[in-house]
Amino acid sequence: GDLRSVLITSVLNLERLEVDLFRCGGQHHWVPATQHLFGGQIVGQALVAAAHAVSRDEQVHSLHCYFVRTGDPKVPVLYEVERTRTGKSFSVRSVKAIQHGKPIFTCQASFQLSQGSPVKHQFTMPTVPPPEELLTQEELIQKFLQNPNVAEGYRKRLTKIQAQDVPIDIKPVNPPDIFSSEPQEPKQLFWVRARGYIGETDMKVHCCVAAYISDYAFLGTALLPHRQYRVKFMVSLDHSMWFHAPFRADHWMLYECESPWAGGCRGLVQGRLWRRDGVLAVTCAQEGVIRVEQTPNQSKL
Repeated sequence: GDLRSVLITSVLNLERLEVDLFRCGGQHHWVPATQHLFGGQIVGQALVAAAHAVSRDEQVHSLHCYFVRTGDPKVPVLYEVERTRTGKSFSVRSVKAIQHGKPIFTCQASFQLSQGSPVKHQFTMPTVPPPEELLTQEELIQKFLQNPNVAEGYRKRLTKIQAQDVPIDIKPVNPPDIFSSEPQEPKQLFWVRARGYIGETDMKVHCCVAAYISDYAFLGTALLPHRQYRVKFMVSLDHSMWFHAPFRADHWMLYECESPWAGGCRGLVQGRLWRRDGVLAVTCAQEGVIRVEQTPNQSKL
């Protein structure tokens, strides 16, 4: 009875035009309120293109990306792959995403053949309530909307967020009080998974889905200590990921996000995706531009 995840059937399904040239159609499943292409979509699709240029036995272990122009959701995206190096253990593929004749994004992805080693360690997963005990993001928004004192403008914004067709299930562990402008520690915890069924398949597929998921609400972690300001502009500059252990992107994983630094109109965030059994599956890092109004926000009530 499970429906196939739209991330597999549509969002990350590229059309092959040539051996190392791919196209994403002009219909984009979910577009943020900024009306720019979602960065996670571009990262995920670029990794799909790179994965087509390696053998099935090679698995992605890292990727490093730069967003150089904002993406236009009204036109297709072309992905050009360069087979930079194919070695005995590691292979590197470079990907360029193009719109309107110009690159909007560049990425290098490195793939590795499976190798064993006695050198192993990892951090310990945070202790949190299981996802079954938490409300989804949609349920939290509905709960906030029931407050009769919410300002009308903010009510419309919440309704718009609720209506967005995001192909990810999200359950915040400690959701912030949206009616408060009090500074918070720059840390967030979410349970996340792809909506729909993906199943047992090439691990590269789950990595591409995780790349999509990893960018959602990630940079917002850097804003938590500065909630008194209204954001004028926020966009990702770069995004890196390291894949450590096999996982299922359609199973609940804990996304642990923290921001160690912000300044100079930039913010840095780091993230860890944990499997439910405590295994560290993915590590992420991102820096983005953050510009805010200098005057504090008015009350949302």
